[in-house]
Amino acid sequence: MTKHHPSNDCLMEHAAGSLPVAQAACVSAHLSYCERCRRTDSQLKTVGGALLERLDPIPVSEALLDTVLARLEDPVPLTYTGQTAAAELPSLLQRLINGDFSQLVWKRITRSLSISYLSTGDTNYEFALYRIAAGGRIPEHTHGGGEMTLVLEGGFSDGRDSYHPGDFIYRDAEDKHAPVALDGEDCICLAVLDAPLRFTGWKHRWLNPFQQLHAG
Repeated sequence: MTKHHPSNDCLMEHAAGSLPVAQAACVSAHLSYCERCRRTDSQLKTVGGALLERLDPIPVSEALLDTVLARLEDPVPLTYTGQTAAAELPSLLQRLINGDFSQLVWKRITRSLSISYLSTGDTNYEFALYRIAAGGRIPEHTHGGGEMTLVLEGGFSDGRDSYHPGDFIYRDAEDKHAPVALDGEDCICLAVLDAPLRFTGWKHRWLNPFQQLHAG
C-alpha cells in the first residue's frame, strides 16, 4: 500500500487535464499503484463532468470540430487504463520504455547514480528513470525547480522517511535532499523535473556545469 501521494490540488489538475504532459504521466503512473488516488481522481472527474453539463453550449466551426475528432482518433501513448496491477510496471511506462530496464541507455552521473532519459514530447520537463545502486547515495542536491518522483522498484530513504514502489513525492526548488537506496536491491524511480540537478556539496559541485535539462 502506498503511503505518499500527490496533493489534492495536483490530483484536481490531473482530473481537469490541466497538468503538463510529463507531470500528468507521472501522476497517472502513481494511479496504477494507488487505489485511494484512483478513487479521488474518478470522483473529481465526475464532479467536473457534472459542472460541464451545467454550462451553456457554445457553437464551434466545422473545421474545429473536424480537428478535435481527428485528434481523438490518434493513438494516445500516455493514458491510464486502470488494468495495471501494482506489482507490474505501469502500462504507460512499458510503452515508453518498449522493453525492460536492462535495454535502456543509462548515463552514469556518480558512482551510485545512473539516469535514463525518456521522451513524452513535453519540451519543458525532463522525464527520466533514476537508478540508485543498492545502498548507494545520491549526493545532496537541489533542482532549481520542482521535482516529481515515483518509486518503481526497490526503495530509498532521505532522513525524513522511507519510500517504496508506488510512493509519490513532490519537492520544490528550495528542498535539499540526499536519497539513499535501501539495501538489497537497486532503487529505480521515475523523475519529472523542470530544472536540472544541482549538487550542493563541494565534492560534486564541479559536475553542475555539465548537468543540463534533458527535455522532450
